[in-house]
Amino acid sequence: MLIALLTFHEYGHAWMAWKCGDDTARLQGRLSLNPLVHIDPIGTVLMPLLMFVLPYGVSRFLIGGAKPVPVNPYNLRNPNRDDVLVTLAGPAMNLMLAIFILGVARVLGVVGGLGENTRIVLDLLERMADLSLFLCFFNLLLPIPPLDGSHIARALIGMSHENYQKLTQFGFIPVILVWQIPFVQNFVMGVTQTVFYLIARGFGFSF
Repeated sequence: MLIALLTFHEYGHAWMAWKCGDDTARLQGRLSLNPLVHIDPIGTVLMPLLMFVLPYGVSRFLIGGAKPVPVNPYNLRNPNRDDVLVTLAGPAMNLMLAIFILGVARVLGVVGGLGENTRIVLDLLERMADLSLFLCFFNLLLPIPPLDGSHIARALIGMSHENYQKLTQFGFIPVILVWQIPFVQNFVMGVTQTVFYLIARGFGFSF
C-alpha cells in the first residue's frame, strides 16, 4: 500500500512540474506510475520494514519516503506560483486516491460480490485510504524541509530557492525531532481522521 501511494504522490509532483514547464523529472524517467522509478531502497523499503519490526521506542525515530522528484524551479513559467502547484500536486493526489478508494469500498460494501471475503477487502481499502490521507497531511501540515509544506512556507515568506536548499541539507532529522512532539502527532492524526470520516460519511459509511 505504501509503495503504491508514494508512487502516485511522486507522479503527481512530476506531472505538475511538467505541465508548469519543467521537464527535469520527465527526462529522468520519473513521469511514470512504475513504482521502481520512485523507490528509494532505504526510505521506501528498509525504513518501513524496520519501523514494522522494531520496538516503538526505536521505530518512532525512523521515517520513510520515496525518492524525491527533481524539480528545477528556474524552468517553471512562474517560479513561485508553480512551485506551490507542484508541491500541492503530491498531497492532492493522495487526497483524490483516498476518495476513490473509499468510493470503491462503498460499492463493494453495497454489492457484496466477494462473499465472506468482502469484510477483509473493505478493511484493507479503508486502511489504504487512511494511509493515503496521512501521507497527504503529514507532508502538507508540517512546514519543515524537505516535506511539501515547507515549499508552501518558503513561497509565503519569500525565501529564495538557494536559502531553502541550504535548509534541506539536514535531511529528515528536523522532521523526526518535531514528530516526537505529542501535539504535532495529535494534530496531524486528528486532521487525517476527521477528513477520513467526512469522506466516508459522504459515501454513506456508518461507523
